Amino acid sequence: MRFNVGGSDHILVDKDLLAILACPVCKADVCLKAEKLVCVQCGRKYPIREGIPVMLEEESEQ
Repeated sequence: MRFNVGGSDHILVDKDLLAILACPVCKADVCLKAEKLVCVQCGRKYPIREGIPVMLEEESEQ
């Protein structure tokens, strides 16, 4: 889901969903940074498309 704050578009991921998501590669927690989910351990970045986190290894950026 996107919302507009001060003329800027931002991604919103439900905090309950964010609390249960984990990196599929190393199983560590992820956090929301710059409109992507970022693994706190290995640093992989997962895109969010149309408000849906795409937690696939092949879709991630190192």
